[in-house]
Amino acid sequence: MAAETRSELDERVHWLPMIAAISAISVVGIAIGLGMPLLSIILETRGHSASMIGLNTAVAGFASIAGAPLATPLARRIGVAWAMFAMIATGALAFVGFYFAPEFWMWFPLRIVLHLSLTVLFILSEFWISASAPPHRRGLVLGVYATVLSLGFAAGPWLFSRLGSSGFLPFGATVLLVALAAIPVLAARKESPVLHVNGEETGGFLRYIWLVPTATFAVLVFGAVETGGFALFPVYGNRIGYSEANAALLLTMIGLGNVLLQIPIGMISDRIGDRRYLLLVCALVGLLGAAFMPLFASNWHLMSVLLFVWGGVVAAMYTVGLAHLGSKLSGHELASANAAFVLCYGVGMVLGPQVIGIGMDVAGPNGFGWALALFFGIYIVVGAGRIIATSVRR
Repeated sequence: MAAETRSELDERVHWLPMIAAISAISVVGIAIGLGMPLLSIILETRGHSASMIGLNTAVAGFASIAGAPLATPLARRIGVAWAMFAMIATGALAFVGFYFAPEFWMWFPLRIVLHLSLTVLFILSEFWISASAPPHRRGLVLGVYATVLSLGFAAGPWLFSRLGSSGFLPFGATVLLVALAAIPVLAARKESPVLHVNGEETGGFLRYIWLVPTATFAVLVFGAVETGGFALFPVYGNRIGYSEANAALLLTMIGLGNVLLQIPIGMISDRIGDRRYLLLVCALVGLLGAAFMPLFASNWHLMSVLLFVWGGVVAAMYTVGLAHLGSKLSGHELASANAAFVLCYGVGMVLGPQVIGIGMDVAGPNGFGWALALFFGIYIVVGAGRIIATSVRR
C-alpha cells in the first residue's frame, strides 16, 4: 500500500515537468506551422524563385543535423530546463531577426540559428517527457504530447491566415507565444531530469540508420514532405489561384488531419504484428494523395478533404516509424537509434524543399504534387524490398 501511495505521489509530482515539456514542444509546432509559410510568402513577394526559397528552407535541415549532437552536452552542462529556456530565447530572437533582415543572404544564418534552437528544444522536450512519465501512463502522456504538437502545427497556419504576412504583427505574436511557453519550463526547472551519458553511447549511432531502415527512411520521407510541403504550399497555392488566406487554411486542414487521425492510426499499429506493412500503407496513401492534388486543385473543398486525410496518414509515418523503432530496440540501443532518427529527419528537411522547389520550377505548379509523390514512391520500393529481403532470409 505504501509503495502504491508513493507511486501515485510520484505520478502527481511529475505532471508539472511534463506540462512544461509539452508546452515547450507546442512552441516548436506553432513556430514551424506559422514560420514556414510566413517566411516563404515574404520571399515570394520579394521575387525569389521557388528553388531559392527551397534552398533557404533546406538550410533548416542542416541546422537540425548539427543541432542533434549538441543537445546532450548542452543539457549536461547547464541542465535540461535551462538549456530549453536558452533555446526558446535564442529561437525567438532569430525569428524576429527575419523581420529586420533586408538582404536574402542574411536569412541563411538566421534560419540556421532558428532551427538549431528548435531541434535542441525538440530533443530535450522529448527526453524530459519520457523521463517524467510513469511507465504505466507513458502511452497517455506521449499521446498528449503528439496531439499538442499536432495542434501547434495546425495553429500555426491558422494564425498565419488571420495575421497575414505584412508588418511586424505575425512576428510579434509568435514571440509572445514563445515567451508564454517558457514560463512553465522555468517553473519546473528544479524537477528537470539529470542527463547521464556513458562513453559507449556517444559514438556509433549512425549504424542504426541501416539497422532499422524501414523506420529511419520513413522519418526521412516525412521530414522531406513536411518541411518542403509546408514551406512551398503557400507558393503552390498562390500559383494555382488561391488567396493567401485560403492556402493557409488548407495547411490548417493538413494539421487537423494530423491531430485527429494520429491516435487512431497509432491504436491500429498496436494491433499489427509487423508495423512495416502499415508504414507501406501510409506511404501509398501519401503517393495517391500527392498524385490527386493537381486534379483536386480547382475545388477548394475537395482539396481540403484530400489534405485532411493525406496530412493525418502521412504524419503517421513519423509516429508508426518511431513505434517500429521502439519495438526492435531498447535501452542504450534505442537512445542511439533515436539520435539516428533525428538525423534522418534533418536529412529529409534538406532534401524536401530542394526537390519540391526544383520540381515546381521545372514542371510548374503540378511539380509540387509530383515531387511529393516521388518521395513516397521511393519509400514504397525501399520498404517493400526490405520486407521481401527479410522474408527470404527466414
